Amino acid sequence: MEALKQKILSEGKVLSESVLKVDSFLNHQIDPELMQEIGREFAGRYADAGVTKILTLESSGIAPAVMTGLTMGVPVIFARKRKSLTLTNHLYSAEVYSFTKREANEISISQDFITSEDTVLIMDDFLANGQAVIGMINILQQADAQLAGIGIVIEKGFQEGGRKIRNQGYRVETLANIAELTDGKVTFMKEEKVV
Repeated sequence: MEALKQKILSEGKVLSESVLKVDSFLNHQIDPELMQEIGREFAGRYADAGVTKILTLESSGIAPAVMTGLTMGVPVIFARKRKSLTLTNHLYSAEVYSFTKREANEISISQDFITSEDTVLIMDDFLANGQAVIGMINILQQADAQLAGIGIVIEKGFQEGGRKIRNQGYRVETLANIAELTDGKVTFMKEEKVV
């Protein structure tokens, strides 16, 4: 997705060979027009997948997931990382390790919102080591729900997560796949043309 790649190049900050900061449009401040374009793109890519719900993880996955849900006309559920007074019983839960925060969190959603009759699109802002996606897949398995696929805004293609998840047979659609973060620059993967 060219608009996203241009935004990453113009506003993203390479903090190290493994960390890209995109807080001016995705992770702290949100660019609503870009999120709307992202939502349309994912909705188009998964138009024929029978999606009934979208699952994401708080908090940076919410904006692109909501815009996709709005375009597709389906509800969006976000897994919570912290316990809540109102979210204590009747939960699907999984443990997820955060690469950027260097801590493990238990993510949870109410069993009221995903059932075995749902076909779910998982969405997240970043895919690096794949732990968040694996945790959300685990939750869907607990619910006996179908997985339509995984929508990722930015993938760090140089890390193992995307390969690991694709090797398990899951469909992963990525809008911006990064080949490397070196010398303060972002290099994207070359897109392969299907003949």
